[in-house]
Amino acid sequence: MTPVTDITKPALMREHLGATLRSERVAQGKTLRDVSRRAGVSLGYLSEVERGQKEASSELLGAICGALRVPMSRVIGDVADRMAATERDVTTLPLRVRDATATAA
Repeated sequence: MTPVTDITKPALMREHLGATLRSERVAQGKTLRDVSRRAGVSLGYLSEVERGQKEASSELLGAICGALRVPMSRVIGDVADRMAATERDVTTLPLRVRDATATAA
């Protein structure tokens, strides 16, 4: 059984960024190898960024966005939208669930 605190813990920004980059790459039909070569980053590191395990510097994010031919502002906007949706989900939980989370922390 998953503890209550797990369902109320918002994802980290790097996790939202990774999900956004992966969604864009897959939508374009590109492989990790394609994007890693164009961006000049190792395939392994790009994979870790997409999985939300590594932070992407602004330089790296710019290179990845360039490889995907998508404006960085759009990626950042999509990340902000994902984060806002997650935050809304957490704040709309029943009060007793939020209270249980606050006392468990």
